[in-house]
Amino acid sequence: MAKIYDTEKEQERVVLIAVDLSQNNDSTDVDISLDELEELAGTAGAVTVGRLVQKRDAIHPATYIGKGKMEELRNMVEEKQADAVVCDDELSPAQITNLQEELQRKVIDRTVMILDIFAAHARTSEGKLQVELAQLRYRSSRLIGLGKSLSRLGGGIGTRGPGEKKLEMDRRLIKDRISILNRQLKDVVQNRDTMRKKRSQNAVPTVAIVGYTNAGKSTLLNALTEAEVLSENKLFATLDPTTRGLELENGQKILLTDTVGFISKLPHSLIRAFRSTLEEAKYADVILHVVDASNPHYERQMQVVYDTLQELEVGDKPVITAFNKIDKSSSEDKGGRKDLRSDCVLQISAKELIGLEQLLEAIERVLNDGMIRMEQLIPYAEAGKIQQIRQYGKLESEEYQEGGIFVKALVPPFLV
Repeated sequence: MAKIYDTEKEQERVVLIAVDLSQNNDSTDVDISLDELEELAGTAGAVTVGRLVQKRDAIHPATYIGKGKMEELRNMVEEKQADAVVCDDELSPAQITNLQEELQRKVIDRTVMILDIFAAHARTSEGKLQVELAQLRYRSSRLIGLGKSLSRLGGGIGTRGPGEKKLEMDRRLIKDRISILNRQLKDVVQNRDTMRKKRSQNAVPTVAIVGYTNAGKSTLLNALTEAEVLSENKLFATLDPTTRGLELENGQKILLTDTVGFISKLPHSLIRAFRSTLEEAKYADVILHVVDASNPHYERQMQVVYDTLQELEVGDKPVITAFNKIDKSSSEDKGGRKDLRSDCVLQISAKELIGLEQLLEAIERVLNDGMIRMEQLIPYAEAGKIQQIRQYGKLESEEYQEGGIFVKALVPPFLV
């Protein structure tokens, strides 16, 4: 798959196009999506030199946009000396072929852009496996029959040209490679499941950090645990999940797990490939939803996160919503931010270390809501149980009596 980033050569110049399918005259959603596409292009190493939107009832099945708009796009591409055209939606093979013939330029879609960025940012072997698998699935779905780029000979015995042979070979090689990657990824998933089972057996509560890409999840993990995870002001700066331990004020130990950022129109092939990583949220005890409060469209981004969690079948987990980057927001905005789907809402700045103590208190409080209160006399011969209470629960008091130690505590159900 062609890459559009190159740190040594001159930046590629791209024109962004989109189709507005809204039934009213409000094009806000399309403008927001194109702004995000421009940011994606910048992350991939390209520079946006033009944008074009066509209002239609439906996407043109052959060319994405209509013939009238095609002429306008062709003129813009020539005038801006663009190297490529980027479409805001996933294109069919026919649409890509037809657009490239009309424009005589490389044409890519939003999915290829995201896959390209993922390929550039994957660091671990698991991340690289997942990205390659998503790329091959995307490519295999776009291998079509004889086209103008292949042999022009007709089908049948004695007439099969080299293009068709190449196509069939590509299909076979991609299929074989997908099988190999699936086997390797299956081993990775089993290892991840084993790690999850060990964590559950140790009964250390897990908090999964989720959020829209570039919301500040890695910065927050670094601030809370000194994890030293890469954090940049870029979309998808980090892909690989990181789990770090943290001890709360009451001595309770928890695990914080960072997950890959979500984005609108996240390619389904990526959700499939990264399912094992994203499912960290599914097996967590608490969801910590980090929101970029400085983004004017934060409510739309929050909805994307909840929709993706629903697709991943994340159940009824307690949710803490942390509105991040309040240092970049006006004081008037802070009081109006709400999330009716969460159990607790806070205003923080991970970068400036604002509100982190309150966040940890909220995590402790939400975890304690699932605890069971116990008052019990523990014989001195079983005094080791008190250490378990300290590790997994909250020891409120202990009184040394003749027959043992009388404790009052909040403990997880498995200890009771």
